[in-house]
Amino acid sequence: MGESEPGDVGLTHLDGAGRARMVDVGPKPVTARRAVAEGILRMSADTLQAIRDQEIEKGDALTVARLAAVGGAKRTSDLIPLCHPLPLDALDVYVEEVPPDAEGRPGVKLRATASTQARTGVEMEALCAVSAGLLALYDMAKSRDRGMSLESVRLLEKSGGRSGTWQRGSSP
Repeated sequence: MGESEPGDVGLTHLDGAGRARMVDVGPKPVTARRAVAEGILRMSADTLQAIRDQEIEKGDALTVARLAAVGGAKRTSDLIPLCHPLPLDALDVYVEEVPPDAEGRPGVKLRATASTQARTGVEMEALCAVSAGLLALYDMAKSRDRGMSLESVRLLEKSGGRSGTWQRGSSP
């Protein structure tokens, strides 16, 4: 079980023996990084109305969801083993209602925009923000509606670094 040098394999998160490793980003330049992610929590119309009217027994569900999104972004490297801890410069969280789906369930969309000056991207922080925010919203309202579902948690765009800008719908 000898040690091997990083970079012996073409895959960046594997060492020469195929073991998972954290990538060395030290040689990379610090650049402005930005990522936008979103997701939707589907629920019954009654649950959405209770959230809108702040009638959720645990309190202001949307404020808790926004705060959880911030906390989720800050703790990304604690949750995702190979992520580097990043100093976030900003995290903007937007919440809006979305029309009913084919099953007639309306929803709440949470969008997070994360930015930093770093050697690696901030996509995972934006995605963790969305996931944590929507899970907190689920937790706040689950006594009313255990049938809620998280949908379409996805990266919308990213910029910065060697790979430049990417937007959903554009080529890889």
